Amino acid sequence: MDTVATDRDDRREDDEADDLLSELLKPLRLTGVFDSRWHVRAPWAIEGDAEQSCAVLHYIVEGGCWITGDGRPPLELRAGDLIVFPTGTAHRLSDRPDRQGVPLRAVLPERKPGTSGEIRIDGTGAESRLLCAGLHYDASAASGLYTALPWALVLDGAQVDREPLLRDTLRLLASPDRPVGPGDRLITLRAFEMALVLALRPLLRDLADNPASLPLLRHPGISQALVMIATRFAQPWTIDSLAREVGMSRSAFTAAFRELVGESPARHLTSRRMQEAARLLAETSLPQSAVPSRVGYQSAVGFHLAFRKWFGMTPGEYRSGICHAA
Repeated sequence: MDTVATDRDDRREDDEADDLLSELLKPLRLTGVFDSRWHVRAPWAIEGDAEQSCAVLHYIVEGGCWITGDGRPPLELRAGDLIVFPTGTAHRLSDRPDRQGVPLRAVLPERKPGTSGEIRIDGTGAESRLLCAGLHYDASAASGLYTALPWALVLDGAQVDREPLLRDTLRLLASPDRPVGPGDRLITLRAFEMALVLALRPLLRDLADNPASLPLLRHPGISQALVMIATRFAQPWTIDSLAREVGMSRSAFTAAFRELVGESPARHLTSRRMQEAARLLAETSLPQSAVPSRVGYQSAVGFHLAFRKWFGMTPGEYRSGICHAA
């Protein structure tokens, strides 16, 4: 293969990775945030619970801390560093990696979305300040790629500084003088949503360059199939046609997809179609009768049955519920 062809193939792989990352981030929408400010002096350690449908974010404002997960090597964070747990994996924060902690629920018993809290631990050692947040998201919009992300993703201070909008957003959110007034919680929600997306973007690009961390991004067939499902879900795909499109046999495609994505290609395709159907019903005035064809269903009855099985209600009930909630 000549150099020009190699460069062209590399660019195509980069474009596919960019498309895939864009499709992963686009539907991610927060439904609520609980944020807290920590003022702690050593010795201290706090055990965070596993969170469902919730990303967790810790930004080190001052000092530092250690992050420890079950069966994982400890991570040391310093001022300016940011760590994101995309799927809310349980972890411990402490001034020393071997220190046993108290449960988070013991120091922050109420952590309802839309509220804020504060933790103060007075010791005799080094002082640290942290901004922490639980970012609740719509689980139906979280793709298989998102749930396959590593348990923790870290941006060090230098990487944060290379993203000025992210850096300034985090500093504003961490400030004790953050403005308070009408619409404050909505502004806070959207600011954290922006911070999450801004943080994930460079982290995911790093993962794309490191196939060992997220192999599916560099598997040519599976990454291409994910982009096709994400962007061309309205086509009448079958598992056979998807496999043919990416140059794989049905059995090899299905096995590789399940191993790398964590679910079957059929379920992933249905998930993407249902996600788009829910968006059309909730956010547009498109007639309900026009929705099936827009999301890849040739039969209105087939769409109706699939939607009811997925959401536990009919498309009409879903739209009606959204309208009444608004």
